[in-house]
This record gives sequence, C-alpha cells and structure tokens, in this order.
Amino acid sequence: MGFDFTAEDEKWMQKALQEARLAFEEGEIPVGAVVVQNNQVIGRGHNQTERLKDVTAHAEIIALTAAFNYLGAKYLPPDATLYVSLEPCHMCAGALYWSKIGRIVIGGADEKHGYRRFYGSQSPFHPKTEVEQGLLAEEGQQLMKDFFKGKRK
Repeated sequence: MGFDFTAEDEKWMQKALQEARLAFEEGEIPVGAVVVQNNQVIGRGHNQTERLKDVTAHAEIIALTAAFNYLGAKYLPPDATLYVSLEPCHMCAGALYWSKIGRIVIGGADEKHGYRRFYGSQSPFHPKTEVEQGLLAEEGQQLMKDFFKGKRK
C-alpha cells in the first residue's frame, strides 16, 4: 500500500496477531486488535461472538471498550492507534468513527465483510483519523484461510 511502517508498528501488529491466534484457538473467527497509546497497550481484544453469544463482540469493539475503560473516557485521544489484524467490518468502522481514534493500522483486506465493500474509496472514519493498511497482511489473512479450511473438513 506504500505506507512506511516502523518497527514499532510491526511490534504492535504482532500483538494484534497474538490476539487473533487466541480467537483461532477458541474457535472464533481469528481477528485481533490492540489500542496503543504512549507506547503501551491500553486495550486489547479478539473476536468472542461465539463465546459471548453476541454478534457485536468483535475484536475492535472489545479493544475499544477496554481502552475507554482504561482512560475513563468515551473518546480516544488523537495519539492513540488501533492495530487490527484484518480490515474492520461496517459495524466496527462505525464504532471507530465515534471513538475519534487518531490512527488505525490494518493488516489484511477483507473483501467479503470489510468496510470498503460498503464505502468503496470513501473513508467511514473520523476526518482526522489516519488509516494505513497492509502491515503483516499475509499473516492475518493466512489465519483466516486456515480457520475456514478447518471448518470445511
């Protein structure tokens, strides 16, 4: 995608991928997310829709809620970054819009359920939110392929 990701970006995306692997191990669709501020994770999450019997229990929503609780605020500061292993869905894009997060770093694309299917090239995020995509994309997408391959057996 042409973004200049840093070693720090890669470190945090690895944390999001760890969350995705937890989801995989729990039989959940393997998506993971972390919210980082001041060089520390302030929120983390992985998909838990099966476990919680809640279609809104996506990695991004859980990570955002944890970050809001950590900060004691309903908005995230502009220096907070969400790292997510797979492109957010329409619902999560809306939650990210309302969070006012400063930056979103996305791993792999999700042609079937990602926000771009609904928005095309228009951004659904807050106008001040920077969005970068493609960091460790292959790893997140491979987790998805492996997960669904296992389901088809």
